[in-house]
Amino acid sequence: MATFLYRIGRFAYRRAWYVIAAWVLALGAVLGAGLALGGQFQESFTIPGTESQQTIDQLDRVFPQVAGASAQVVYQAPQGSTVDDPAVKQAIQDMATTMGDLDQVAAVVDPYSEYATNAISEDRTIAYTQVQFDGPATDVTTQTLDELQAEAAPVEADGIRVEFGGSVFQEVSFGLTWTEAVGVLFAGVVLFVTFGSLLAAGMPLLSAILGVGLSSGAIMVTAAFTTVSSTAPMLAVMIGLAVGIDYALFILSRHRSQLAQGLDPEESAAQAVATAGGAVVFAGVTVIIALLGLLVVGIPFLSVMGVGAAFAVLVAVSIAVTLIPAIMGVARGRLVPKAGSRAQRRALAAAEHEGEGTGKPSLGGRWVRIVMKAPIVFIVAIIGLLGVASIPALSLDLNLPTAASQPEDDTARQAYDLIAQGFGPGYNGAIVVAADITQTTDIQDDLAGIRSDLEAVDGVAYVGQGLPDQGLDTAIFRVVPTTAPDDPATKELVQHLRDLKGEIEDQYGTPITVSGQTAVAIDVSTQLTNALLPFGVLVVGLSIVLLAMVFRSLAVPIKAALGFALSVCVSFGVTVAVFQWGWLADLLHVTSTGPIISFLPILLMAILFGLAMDYEVFLVSGMREEFVKSGDARRAVRVGFQHGARVVTAAALIMFFVFFAFVPEGDGAIKMIALALAVGVFVDAFLVRMTLVPAVMTLLGRRAWSLPRWLDRLLPNVDVEGEGLRAHIEAKAWADARRGDALTAEGLRVDGVPATVTASAPEGAIVLLAGDPGARRLVAGALAGRVAPAGGHLQVLGHPLPSARTRVERLSALVDLDGGPAGSGPVSDAETVGEAILERMRWGRSALRRVPREEVEDLVRRFDGALATASASDGRVSIHTPLSALSATGLALLRIALAGAQGARLVVADPGDAPLAVGSEAFLSAVAAVVGSDVTVVIGVPVSAAPATSAAPATPAASATSAASPTSAESDLDGRALVRIDLGGSPAVTPSAGFAGGTRSLDPARLEGAHR
Repeated sequence: MATFLYRIGRFAYRRAWYVIAAWVLALGAVLGAGLALGGQFQESFTIPGTESQQTIDQLDRVFPQVAGASAQVVYQAPQGSTVDDPAVKQAIQDMATTMGDLDQVAAVVDPYSEYATNAISEDRTIAYTQVQFDGPATDVTTQTLDELQAEAAPVEADGIRVEFGGSVFQEVSFGLTWTEAVGVLFAGVVLFVTFGSLLAAGMPLLSAILGVGLSSGAIMVTAAFTTVSSTAPMLAVMIGLAVGIDYALFILSRHRSQLAQGLDPEESAAQAVATAGGAVVFAGVTVIIALLGLLVVGIPFLSVMGVGAAFAVLVAVSIAVTLIPAIMGVARGRLVPKAGSRAQRRALAAAEHEGEGTGKPSLGGRWVRIVMKAPIVFIVAIIGLLGVASIPALSLDLNLPTAASQPEDDTARQAYDLIAQGFGPGYNGAIVVAADITQTTDIQDDLAGIRSDLEAVDGVAYVGQGLPDQGLDTAIFRVVPTTAPDDPATKELVQHLRDLKGEIEDQYGTPITVSGQTAVAIDVSTQLTNALLPFGVLVVGLSIVLLAMVFRSLAVPIKAALGFALSVCVSFGVTVAVFQWGWLADLLHVTSTGPIISFLPILLMAILFGLAMDYEVFLVSGMREEFVKSGDARRAVRVGFQHGARVVTAAALIMFFVFFAFVPEGDGAIKMIALALAVGVFVDAFLVRMTLVPAVMTLLGRRAWSLPRWLDRLLPNVDVEGEGLRAHIEAKAWADARRGDALTAEGLRVDGVPATVTASAPEGAIVLLAGDPGARRLVAGALAGRVAPAGGHLQVLGHPLPSARTRVERLSALVDLDGGPAGSGPVSDAETVGEAILERMRWGRSALRRVPREEVEDLVRRFDGALATASASDGRVSIHTPLSALSATGLALLRIALAGAQGARLVVADPGDAPLAVGSEAFLSAVAAVVGSDVTVVIGVPVSAAPATSAAPATPAASATSAASPTSAESDLDGRALVRIDLGGSPAVTPSAGFAGGTRSLDPARLEGAHR
């Protein structure tokens, strides 16, 4: 991955303006589409398959009058009067009549109607009108709600207070406030202090804002086609800003440090993307996986929220590894820290292992020294402190938001408070009990009996009479609890009502189900609560596996996972203390206390997991790198911490400020999520990663880096810090110094081959690879990039192996010459030489490029002339000659010609055990004639083949060297260099068929042997 990112960083640096333009165009297109489609954000808290939702769906089919969304218009009579006064009553009834004429309104029941259920308070000062819509809340338009509220003007003119309640009136819009701007400003200050440069500080902010705009536009587009919660865009903005700034900070910090140490700007950008960018990709992928894990919970609105946040993280990662190096390419040398500046001194000190000499250690260096002096004390203190802070989490109560969480001046909140004042809190969350009356013969008596049974349940304040539908299939009861909809006692009541199902069905023969918005909210909360533990185990388990892959250790991932669990518990504890218990409520502008929004814990774990792994990787990777170099565990902790502490501190402060900025003025759900994330980031970064981690690592010593051998073999090696990249850069420099050679090997070792190979061949050379078939094919596979070398140096066509294996594979072809005599195998007489050549030429071109007939005819003519010298048994060849007419030698030569025709720059061919004279001068001359002068051909020949050059035989563990200089007379063949490599001996492992390293032995009759 590091090598791939290295190439991306270099490409973006070189093509800076193209990359920048692509991102700007993408932003404009997505934002423009989102605004043009005009998607609206709506709340739809449902779970398909639950009893409450199934009942709503059933009512929608058989009793549509009560299945749609509803609203309450709440009236409070003027001071000194009641709602029974004639003027007040007339105004309320007139308003009900006009509201009934509005679009989307199915029915209006005023408080004086015979169908009203206890709609006037005992003191006769408060009343409410029930408004039933003809569709769900997501279908009710803003225009309808505006028209409904406009009907209140004449009533309010008479001094009557009017408020509108119900889910359709809960605020669903979102927007940024000045506090979020303050958070971004604080982030900018932290960046300026970190970099000491306005240009460098502005880059992460600019890239993060672009990413937030793009992800917000994508969510707006999505909202035009499906229901998207109003929380989703704000969550995406919050996360996108935080991770966008942090990811850019990590890469830019590495780039400036390298520039201060004298590295070329282009090379520095590529290496920064490959190393710090690798950690960014790792951290981003973990966040994305955790967020997409919300899909398995099976709750649609939460799935949309998780996908939206995951997309914001994906955009942030993509921008960090492409746009940031592109901006580096525009800035070039202007990002180099000034000579003598603090930024340069810090970078140079880090390169010299800051704190090891006489220089003054940094704040991070002094802190880690204090921690390392008494690690047990810090471990006990941190665990004790975090344990105490986690105690409130034991009282965690989850529920979906109600109007009580809305701002105090919001009409939905005012209506909620008025109903609670006049009727009791339960009237804000009535429960619907639906009865199937298709089997009853005495409907009125049975409904009355069921009503009596429901009234007898503890916690029920009022039960309306059973209302049957017109078809007498279903009847509904409106059950009003004594407690608020988000009260734990209401959850118990819903369960008690469901427990009555068996008793009522046995007595009346009438099945009942419990539904309504209150029951739906309870079902959502219950399912989320049940999913919390499995999801937590999944996230912690994933963290252990991922970190074990990165650090090749068991202690490091277990310690990291336990630290993450502590951070989550403290975040839960603080959230409960503030939003349930009311601690610091006034300071944080918390207008009401109550249950925690039910999807907060699972969202918090998903997001905080990725951020925690981010900090862990940046701190501990430096420790591991130093431990590998020195073998000193204590020194590794000290030096690694000093290298990563500053950037982790800056990243954590930025995230804290961005998240906390959404707390003072944010709406209920966003306020909770923001505070929980801010606390989680602060605790995880400063208490867990920067205090607990070095203490534990110091206490464990060398044991922190141990991993059972069986597990080491099982786990894939993830090169996050670019260890493989450093090897690639060194190998690339070695290969660049040998640009004149098509292939160069120095001390090359291949598993299964007893000899080491030291040889070189210029471009266009003919190379004879002499040895046993098994050894030849293993070395041939290494030259073509199909087999990884076991040691030594190897470059092919300017690309070092094995790090540039993919490029060599694209530029080379393996050809199996072991085709047997002509006519053996399923040869089709209809397939001609011309058709085969045309097919291979098409393989080497894009689908839009035509192959000129002249090129095919030219190659056929050259093949005909070459074959006449190589094989006396073959006649003249034209484009119409059937393949079956060619001899074994002719087929072998054609396969090599086809490999060159498809664009291969290196052709590696071997006859296996076939008795083909491919080492003869005639055959080699024919090969030189049918492939381009820039194509290098490697042909395997038996050890006993007559040498084309004088060569000293190799012995096991000795070098097999090229026999002669390419310019000498004895190594010249028709103007091409001729090189012979003697492998000698037998391979330790002999391939059974075809080429080694996973390449296939292809059907020679069908000419599939030459391939990339």
